[in-house]
Amino acid sequence: MRNGEGRREGGRKLPGGSAVALSAAYDTALLDLDGVVYAGGEAVPHAVEALGVARAGGMHLAYVTNNALRTPGEVAEHLTELGVPAEAGDVVTSAQAVARMIADDLPAGSRVLVVGGEGLRVALRERGLVPVESADDDPAAVVQGYGGPGMPWARFAEAAYAVGRGVPWYASNTDLTIPGARGIGPGNGAAVEVVRIATGHRVEPKVAGKPLPPMHRETVLRTGAERPLVVGDRLDTDIEGAFNGGVDSLLVLTGVTDVAQLLAAVPEHRPTYVAGDLRGLLTGQPEVVAEGDGGFVCGGWRASVSGGELVLDGTPGDGADVMDGVRALCGAAWSAADAPGGGVPDAGKVLALLGV
Repeated sequence: MRNGEGRREGGRKLPGGSAVALSAAYDTALLDLDGVVYAGGEAVPHAVEALGVARAGGMHLAYVTNNALRTPGEVAEHLTELGVPAEAGDVVTSAQAVARMIADDLPAGSRVLVVGGEGLRVALRERGLVPVESADDDPAAVVQGYGGPGMPWARFAEAAYAVGRGVPWYASNTDLTIPGARGIGPGNGAAVEVVRIATGHRVEPKVAGKPLPPMHRETVLRTGAERPLVVGDRLDTDIEGAFNGGVDSLLVLTGVTDVAQLLAAVPEHRPTYVAGDLRGLLTGQPEVVAEGDGGFVCGGWRASVSGGELVLDGTPGDGADVMDGVRALCGAAWSAADAPGGGVPDAGKVLALLGV
């Protein structure tokens, strides 16, 4: 199978395979940040080393984040401090995407009520818009972006006042959660829900971030990628965004998504590739082969479904890579889910076997 070509057997999608390292098969990695490169401000294990090797081999690294809190320059500075050299031009944020969206809808000089961090304010100014702080400042639009755990409750009230008066409403993204050093916390989507509830669910914001097209458009415009690979930890933003953009994707299991969620993924949430962490950029991936009897083979593993449960043959430690087992399970689980009248098979026993 050619690199990145998601193969279908009887209409059922299988994980992709690559005979060469992904860093050689694609010219640009479009990397999510939270849960992929860092979590809670600290580098994810193996991320710094893997990105260094990929960059040294000629892969362009671009950092694409739904987190609108910080400016691209601040993000680049943080990455550099972690040991991942980056410049502001290497970073694409949902703040930039939503600012472009607002600028396309409103004339230059329009006032925009900001509920979020400095990243939003800088992005709006770059588009000739004027950030304001109050619903009484005659805003032509309201924009919400992640403002960090210290965001005052009064900021949500200002947004609700303006939106309730009919002011157009925008959101950088609607991720309900965000990973951190202490666990999973509420993201901008949770803050958007606060305003939605306060305004009686009468209106919906225009959203720019992944998985929606404005973010993909912003990324393409800023990176110039010709053979991009989206790398992320979230099925509903990173992977669906790649699906919507018609590009390949790599899911890493260092953030929000676990193996159980991956196996239950609907078609638009199924990544081309899957790896435990960013070291997956530095290797190829074996093809998942569908056998005639309903089994799926990858590396030293064979997965199938019996009695509504996933079955896996192979033993960790005998040369069978655990991630190959996960890939074989994806083939079996996705096939079963896509079959007429099918559903997601139970994965409890096999996940315990793999220790994931």
